[in-house]
Amino acid sequence: MKKQVTTEKLRQPNGHFSQATTIEARGKLVFVSGMTARKPDGSIAGVGDVSAQTRQVCENIKAAVEAAGGTLDDVVRVDVYVRNMEHFDAIHAVRREYFKPPLPASTMVEICKMTHPDYLIEINAIAVLPNA
Repeated sequence: MKKQVTTEKLRQPNGHFSQATTIEARGKLVFVSGMTARKPDGSIAGVGDVSAQTRQVCENIKAAVEAAGGTLDDVVRVDVYVRNMEHFDAIHAVRREYFKPPLPASTMVEICKMTHPDYLIEINAIAVLPNA
């Protein structure tokens, strides 16, 4: 069972994530590669719109985890790469639609370039699927 870890010895997160997440390490580990706003038809969702791109990224992560036999509830960690840290609040507003407590642990960093100039965000994920 996934559990959100919180301690008063650390500042409370200012976004939609855990300070730490624990889970029993039995089951299948799923490592989801960096997902972008690329849609199944190859087009890029929401060019210039970080909320639309974040939504597509979350849908892509969801699809990958579901293909492995899990759900977004199985995600224990995400790493988020953004072109503009000023989009933090908009990104977390969308993440609230997809990730429910206990929340995955998360890191977000601003980077200067991605593999396509229209990408505003990329997220990779780790999920732990319980044994069936």
